[in-house]
Amino acid sequence: MDLNAVTKSLRERVGSDSGLGTTLKFDMGSEGVVMIDGASTPNAVTNDDGEAACTIGLTLDTLSRMILRELEPTTAFMMGKLKVSGDMSVAMRLQHLL
Repeated sequence: MDLNAVTKSLRERVGSDSGLGTTLKFDMGSEGVVMIDGASTPNAVTNDDGEAACTIGLTLDTLSRMILRELEPTTAFMMGKLKVSGDMSVAMRLQHLL
């Protein structure tokens, strides 16, 4: 999946109310970012970079595999394929989206 496909898939999963109640960013370095604004009404998913309550650093391939349900987020974390900074409780609420 490319960045546009990942963003579109997350936008569909988030819908108008993700239940996050805050902001979360998937930071893929030079591959781009996906920002979920779960505090706005309706929720928004964009590729705009900005401050987030929780940032998850990973590769586009890892995020794609999680979206396709080929890789569980918990497994990815344990394998060191993603790094969480900021509010860890926000990352834990992602399980239902991915």
